[in-house]
Amino acid sequence: MTTTTVPTHTLIDGTTLPAIGFGTYPLTGENGIRAMVSALEAGYRLLDTAVNYGNETEVGEAIRRSGVARHELRIQTKVPGRDHAFDQAVASVEGSLERLGLDQIDIALIHWPNPSVGLYVDAYQALVACRERGLVRSVGVSNFTEKHLDEIIDATGVVPVVNQIELHPLFPQARMREVHAERGIRTEAWSPLGKRSAPFGADPVAAAAEAHGVTPAQAILRWQVQLDVLPLPKSADPERQRSNLDVFGFELTDDEVDAISGLAREDGRLFGGDPDTHEEM
Repeated sequence: MTTTTVPTHTLIDGTTLPAIGFGTYPLTGENGIRAMVSALEAGYRLLDTAVNYGNETEVGEAIRRSGVARHELRIQTKVPGRDHAFDQAVASVEGSLERLGLDQIDIALIHWPNPSVGLYVDAYQALVACRERGLVRSVGVSNFTEKHLDEIIDATGVVPVVNQIELHPLFPQARMREVHAERGIRTEAWSPLGKRSAPFGADPVAAAAEAHGVTPAQAILRWQVQLDVLPLPKSADPERQRSNLDVFGFELTDDEVDAISGLAREDGRLFGGDPDTHEEM
């Protein structure tokens, strides 16, 4: 089986990530392990998990079964909202390491800022402390706004290497991409295809797919790559896994990129996932 070779990004702290990763939610149990092993065999080298996904043990098992050398992989997980207090965030990272069966997590993220709780700065300080102890290599966040980002940077002097946000053609997050670029933060995209709202039949997507002889999903993922975004598609289907990874052999025109971006809606979120109001514990 041939594997796709994926280009890499160098992050602000000098570490690297592949230009596409594999989302593992909601893959659990034996079927989940098999799906992850299949993804690794296809060539994915970044696996994205979280405490709240309930599958860190499966991720660890998939790594071991795959036979892929640890140094080739990038594993990122996320601290849940209920563990934002400093000591609890440290304990959360330690628990993730135990479940994953790893000596070090490549990137530890805060899953949501949960501003009503008001402890996301404490949680980030805990991740920085975990980095200093060698428990994690890099620190990042997920679903943070510009305000949240500036508060944690001001408090610690440490810029998160990534901010993982909802980003797809109906919600391209132009402003947040600018915010990240200004600060040297890599944009990661969850639900990069738009899940049930995926605009596979929309004219700009269909036209780009036809013009390049690719699937609509490949056209959208290539759009993500050309926006300098790191998408995290998820599929349990081996053929679709390989297809989603195979987006480096063609290039969309500027007009095609702009047309897909033009599908944006005023609030194209998949659900009410506004980080200023939506919270997950």
